[in-house]
Amino acid sequence: MSDVRMLGTVLRERRERTRPEQVGVVGHGRRRTGGLRPEELAELAGVSADHLKRMEQGRRHPSPAVLNALARALRMSRAEYEHLCALAGYAPAQGRVPRQLSDGARRLVDRIESTPVCVLDATWTVVGWNRAWETLACGVPSLHPREGNIPWRVFVGQDHRVTRSPEDAARFQRLLVAELQAASTRYPADEDLASLTADLQRASPAFAELWASTPTPGQHDSRMLVQHEDLRQIALDCDTIHIPDGDLTAVVFTAAPGSADAISLTEFLLDAGSAHSGHQQLDDH
Repeated sequence: MSDVRMLGTVLRERRERTRPEQVGVVGHGRRRTGGLRPEELAELAGVSADHLKRMEQGRRHPSPAVLNALARALRMSRAEYEHLCALAGYAPAQGRVPRQLSDGARRLVDRIESTPVCVLDATWTVVGWNRAWETLACGVPSLHPREGNIPWRVFVGQDHRVTRSPEDAARFQRLLVAELQAASTRYPADEDLASLTADLQRASPAFAELWASTPTPGQHDSRMLVQHEDLRQIALDCDTIHIPDGDLTAVVFTAAPGSADAISLTEFLLDAGSAHSGHQQLDDH
């Protein structure tokens, strides 16, 4: 049996107790209270503000995916998440991390052509990408079990083409550890996730130290310098979009509009696309 009214009360009270900086939200303007605004939580969870308002009022019963997204956005503990599930009448998600593209994620990848986009599962492993990202990243991830995992690449240092400022690097590392800790809370029975975090702790002292300290996540954006053999070094902004269906995260890579980096990236992708089209025509004949 579900208790939608009590569920709404718990969600509202938790939102009001959550400080913006705890979940990576930059405050704008004066606040009457120190907690998250409804529209801020709605954006973090990937739902509409009206949908969240109705849930908090006890007039809308959330789906399991939306409930999971809200718990993730609020950085809830496993016990808090299980309490929400009990109020909603659901069994907590304790199985394996979803590693397939949802329909919405596949549409996103298929329809965005001119901007590099990749999709990550809850362990921050690449599970989908568009042609622009494949071109920029010099091909798809290899068959090595850790090659497509972003935390592994960042902490073990297999990708020397990507560099960040010391401040951005430290912030990004904290974010990755916080994301893996949250995923471990949501999927305690996933053996591959447990193996990944154990291997990272053994392979990287920096990861092990952060893992033990339970870092507060920062903003879900990052800036990096990318070096490509056919492209001069360019600065790219990496913004993330949470996709509740499938517990996925889309990462969109863009350069500052009108900048030399943006022009270089556009020209590079256009040239690569023309070359690919030419190869296809030759193959067809």
